[in-house]
Amino acid sequence: MTVLIGITDIEQAAELVAGHVVRTPTVPSPGLSTLLGAPTTVKLELLQRTGSFKARGATARLLSLSEAERAAGVVAVSGGNHGIALAVMAAALDVKATVVMPRSAPARSVEIVESAGATLRLTDDMGGAFSLVNRLRDEGLTLVHPFDDPMVVAGQGTVGLEFAEDAGDLTDVLVSVGGGGLIAGVAAALRARRPGLRIWGVETEGAEAMSRALAAGGPIPVDLSSIVSTLSAPSVSQLTYNHVSALVTEVLVVSDREAVQGTLDLADHAKVWAEPAAGCLLPAARRVLEQVGDGARLGLVVCGGNATTADVMLWSQRFGLR
Repeated sequence: MTVLIGITDIEQAAELVAGHVVRTPTVPSPGLSTLLGAPTTVKLELLQRTGSFKARGATARLLSLSEAERAAGVVAVSGGNHGIALAVMAAALDVKATVVMPRSAPARSVEIVESAGATLRLTDDMGGAFSLVNRLRDEGLTLVHPFDDPMVVAGQGTVGLEFAEDAGDLTDVLVSVGGGGLIAGVAAALRARRPGLRIWGVETEGAEAMSRALAAGGPIPVDLSSIVSTLSAPSVSQLTYNHVSALVTEVLVVSDREAVQGTLDLADHAKVWAEPAAGCLLPAARRVLEQVGDGARLGLVVCGGNATTADVMLWSQRFGLR
């Protein structure tokens, strides 16, 4: 029998992290509503501490450590945002942290991790990062996994809890998918609080761990080639797969080019500076509207904003975007 994270778990996580994380704004976006042709509400997790939703799950896990685990220190693997969140929140809670990242991680992310005082270990690719973090865990550090941890998923689920409480009437909510921790938690919260909602996941081509898992009937390794490092998980976990297969309507896949264009559109029309992991929601939203027809009222979880202007300019030039 598959056991999913429940609303009680998420409510307890919300109590645990209260005072440590920000209750981020949930606001209607007139600009996106006009752009997409449907009423659109945004949950601005890019205004969260550390610039993304990841602070929630990291904080929940850090606050649940035993004394022995605190003493040993923690380790995380990250394409950017989870590492930032763990480094900053561990420093705030006086826990020693090690963060393993691929060399492709954004330079700004690397800089923030180091400035927070965490030990940084770089690897050639994300697969190597996961291998190294497993070795460090075996050597005694406590792994704070970005998505294969019930406490982390419950922490991310507090995004959905707030969205359900603060948003107006919605029909469809779109959530970015990397390893699946965010969408697993958000879907669990929204399904409990607003059972009629349709929930859609969004991945980028070359970071399709969840859609491939759904096609295969369970988690499988995938080759990574997307520029969107924060969505690039070498596989999803059984935990996140179970939630998505049970609770999510569909996982859509968009191109890197579309995700970068979405980042530019969010700046122009929503007046927020997001990263492509959030920009991918806009092309996916257009597909959702094509599928569901008139009467849709969209909710977008704008998951993070840790791309620099230089990053986005470079990607825009690469794809010939203006």
